[in-house]
Amino acid sequence: MEGSGAKSKAVDRGQPVEIMRQGGLLPLAAAAWMQARPRVSENFQRDAAAGTKFWRAGADLFAKLPKKPKRTAAQQLAADVILLDCRGARNNFLARHCEAVYRKLTKNLTSFLRVEELCYAAAKLVPGLTPSQKEVAAESEFLQGAKDGVEVDQGIFLSQVLALFEPGMHLCHAMLRSKPEAMQHAAEFLRTGIVDFGVARVERKGKAAVVTISNPRFLNAEDSGTLDDTETAVDIAILDPMSEICVLRGGAVEHPKYAGRKIFSSGINLTHLYRGKISFLFYITRDMGVVNKMFRGIALPGAPSPDELSGGTREKPWIAGVDTFAIGGGCQYLLAMDYVVAGSDAYMTLPARKEGIIPGAANLRLPRFTGDRIARQAILSGRRLDCDSAEGRLICDEVVPPNEVDAAVDRVVANFTGSGMVSAAGNRRAFRVGQEPLDLFRRYMAVYAREQAYCHFSPALIANLEQHWNAAQRKL
Repeated sequence: MEGSGAKSKAVDRGQPVEIMRQGGLLPLAAAAWMQARPRVSENFQRDAAAGTKFWRAGADLFAKLPKKPKRTAAQQLAADVILLDCRGARNNFLARHCEAVYRKLTKNLTSFLRVEELCYAAAKLVPGLTPSQKEVAAESEFLQGAKDGVEVDQGIFLSQVLALFEPGMHLCHAMLRSKPEAMQHAAEFLRTGIVDFGVARVERKGKAAVVTISNPRFLNAEDSGTLDDTETAVDIAILDPMSEICVLRGGAVEHPKYAGRKIFSSGINLTHLYRGKISFLFYITRDMGVVNKMFRGIALPGAPSPDELSGGTREKPWIAGVDTFAIGGGCQYLLAMDYVVAGSDAYMTLPARKEGIIPGAANLRLPRFTGDRIARQAILSGRRLDCDSAEGRLICDEVVPPNEVDAAVDRVVANFTGSGMVSAAGNRRAFRVGQEPLDLFRRYMAVYAREQAYCHFSPALIANLEQHWNAAQRKL
């Protein structure tokens, strides 16, 4: 964020055409492009056509510059001028026409598109408004620091959609619907009581559906290869008619330091992040999908809305069993749980400062547990919260010896289900309507989508990973 702000000020002080000339672009072509910047009107079709023409011409100019790692300072400044002007035009277009775009893509709110489907559908409806799949795929071949960040425009688009009440709530609804893959495995789970995706497993144990995250080589980190299957496993667990409660665990890992031990989660896969293998949409699909489903349940077919007033979700209480540590995204999961059991040697961190990103919905949820001061210390200063501490117990309901976590989780499941679960969903909704109703979450995600997009492509992120993670020396 700091880097992008500094660049925009430099551009404002200079003459854009002269900056592009110094970057090696033809002044006449640059001037003609700048003069063609569209003015937004009330006419959607005309504005869409003018925007597409402007963005395509900007892309043609941009393509004449070397790839990012080979640019001179003058060439990079020219690239910044083009990116900023294109993004300014997109913002202006969306400020007037975002709702029209969303309604066209969703057939006037009658069709549900997940965020990844929505972004690429927008690229087809209004070419240049968001990047195409081909453009995103092309950039995915580069290290994170070598990307120009075409996906930032996905964040701008999603932020504008979520800022609008009806489209934003409709998109939240779309992300709370069960995945088709869950329906495909439902019969198998009913019959066998287990579905194993490799990186995630869901297994019925008595009255509990237990989801286990398993990415042993990377200490149960999350990345683009684990997210889809984890969400499918969570869908299956919530929808399973033969269980009453859900449990989230981390599997045993391979690392010599922890060989044979269970680890709850080490958060986002920082090696994959540095290597450019984590897409921007990873953050949005994770927090609007799997994490929010744990927190709110799955939207019921035919229900008008999954919000608390409508009560339109199928949900179950969630219990987490924390072994060793819950870092980053792992800690974020705990903030969506109804009960947390932790080993006495376990700890939690939200190392956003060292990673250069926003830790999901933790900024919204952590202050409810720890208060604002501790939350800011954890997120902005990297404060570690030991589970067996006064601060840790604000998040963890029960702390037991490390070798007793399994037994303690089983005991909690028995206690929860022993007297029936009739009121569980009602009580969860009653808590949420006072703490975090769906509309508040929508507003948070509107800000998160925009800010996380810029953070994901910030030079500060690369510097942090190299300094704190030794990322350049790690292998995929």
